[in-house]
Amino acid sequence: MEERVAAAEAEVAGLKEQIAKIRAEKSDSSMGAVSSKGSLREIRKLKTRRTLKGHFGKVYAMHWAGDSETLVSASQDGKLIVWNAFTTNKTTAIPLRSSWVMTCAFEQSKGNLIACGGLDNVCSIFNVQQQSSNARAAKELVAHDGYLSCCRFVDEGHVLTASGDSSCIYWDVASGDVLKTFTDHAGDVMSLAISPENSNIFVSGSVDMSAKIWDLRVGKCVQTHVGHTQDINSVAFFPDGYAIGTGSDDSSCRLFDMRCYGEVNKFESDKITCGITTVTFSKSGRLMFGGYDDFNVYAWDTLADSKSPYTLPVPHENRVSCLGVNAKGDALCTGSWDTNLKIWA
Repeated sequence: MEERVAAAEAEVAGLKEQIAKIRAEKSDSSMGAVSSKGSLREIRKLKTRRTLKGHFGKVYAMHWAGDSETLVSASQDGKLIVWNAFTTNKTTAIPLRSSWVMTCAFEQSKGNLIACGGLDNVCSIFNVQQQSSNARAAKELVAHDGYLSCCRFVDEGHVLTASGDSSCIYWDVASGDVLKTFTDHAGDVMSLAISPENSNIFVSGSVDMSAKIWDLRVGKCVQTHVGHTQDINSVAFFPDGYAIGTGSDDSSCRLFDMRCYGEVNKFESDKITCGITTVTFSKSGRLMFGGYDDFNVYAWDTLADSKSPYTLPVPHENRVSCLGVNAKGDALCTGSWDTNLKIWA
């Protein structure tokens, strides 16, 4: 039996070497090297148009609603706040049972539901239209054995969650039932994102330094992307749904294309030595925004091998913990441990 096991391990090692060799042959260049358009001469100067003040603790998460004007933020002051980003008015404030909230999400089609979670290991669903100051969650989804790091609505009736227990779970919101569990990661899952073109496909990023593509229809991982040397803290889909962006503690952002099953660009600078907490793309995909531990937000040209990203002026006064571009693509929101959110346009 030991000889058979050793032979099998040797065969697996040989197959892995063959796969690595083929991938290296296919990955012959980067987007920046082959682009005929060249890099942007100058990214349009973004300015702070609004500052949303009202939280009294670190802002850990934010998410735009589908109307591109409303957003929700989660803070360790124990509250969810729903904002009108144009007027800066607070439309709803939801007190939470646990102040250790780490993620929040707006349902995109109707905008009635908000999900959140954190160190309580529970995904709480709130109905904004029926919310009163003392109302409890409309539904509490309980199954994870670790903290909730990220949640996103697939549609009005289903939500995906990522957790420190190394798993992602696909839920039925109405019944609270677990529909599928995804367990291929070897460490805490820190982030997930749903494909904008196919809601059956989602990506997750983990402290095991890998980003995995999953298919809800088959209930398993269909691609694994590696290259980072430290924890992946954030993942985001490219607007066309064929590529993913990642941000890591190794001070780099990377772009992986699902069609060639490999890395097509890497964004890092010798002047940036801190980790990336969150990433997102502009509506066209030309810009990749990253939130960093050094209080700054940098914008990278996805078609260039640039080592000098554009830095948003007047940075936050503490770690940038979350950011997002609205559905229309005309506004960027950033949230920080300085308790504020900023709207850039």
